[in-house]
Amino acid sequence: MIELKALTKHYGRTRAVESLDLSIAKGEIFGFIGPNGAGKTTTIRMMGGILAPTSGAVLIDGQSLAEHPVAVKRKIGFIPDRPFLYEKLTGWEFMRFSADLFGVDGDGFAGRAEGLLRDFALLNWRHELIESYSHGMKQRLIIASALLHDPAVLIVDEPMVGLDPGAIRMVKVIFRALADRGTTIFMSTHTLAVAENLCDRIGVIHRGVLIALGSMAELKASARLREGDLEEVFMRLTEEETGS
Repeated sequence: MIELKALTKHYGRTRAVESLDLSIAKGEIFGFIGPNGAGKTTTIRMMGGILAPTSGAVLIDGQSLAEHPVAVKRKIGFIPDRPFLYEKLTGWEFMRFSADLFGVDGDGFAGRAEGLLRDFALLNWRHELIESYSHGMKQRLIIASALLHDPAVLIVDEPMVGLDPGAIRMVKVIFRALADRGTTIFMSTHTLAVAENLCDRIGVIHRGVLIALGSMAELKASARLREGDLEEVFMRLTEEETGS
C-alpha cells in the first residue's frame, strides 16, 4: 500500500534522508522512530507531498505521488507534527471545512462527522470555538478531521503529543480498529511504549539512514538482545551507530 523507493532529501551538503526503501502492507500499523534530527519528519513531509524529494519516489496504492498528486492525496489522511487549526471556527465548522477540501458530499458529511467526533470524545464540544479546546482536544480534532474522507492511508507525525493517558488509549484503540478494517497507518513517534504496543513493524532511522526494520523480535535480534523493551533496543541500535 505504501512504497518508498530510494527516497532521498538533501539540503545542500546536509543529508536529511538517504535512499530510504520501505514497503508497508495494507492494514499494517508501521512505527517510525529515531533520535531528534534523524529524518522522521522530513520523510513524512515527503510522503504527504509537502516536500519534494531530491530523488526517489513515494507510491501509494501503486500510484506515484509525483505523477498523480491530486489522486494520491485523496487517498491519504495527513497529520503533521505541528498542525494548523482555525481557532475562530467551532469544531463542527472545522470538520465541514476539512470535508470540503476532500470533496466529502453533503449527504454523507453529517453522519460521518458526528460519528468521528463521538469516537474522539468531542461531540459535546462540536459547537464550541476551537480556541477554547485544550491541546489534547485540538490534537484529537485534527485526527478526526483527517479521517473524514475515509483515507486508505493515514500518515501521522507524533499523534500522541499532548494527550493524557486516557486519550492515548482511545487513539490506540481507534488506530487498531482502522487497521483491522484495512487502513494502512504510518506513524512517527517518540513515545516508544506506544510504538512497541501498537505497531506491527517498526523502522529505526538515524542520521537519515534506515538502520533497522522489523517486528520487536527482529529488532531485538538486530540489537543482539534476548530481553528488553523497545527503549533498550533503540538505545543499543543508535549507540552502535554513533560508536558509543
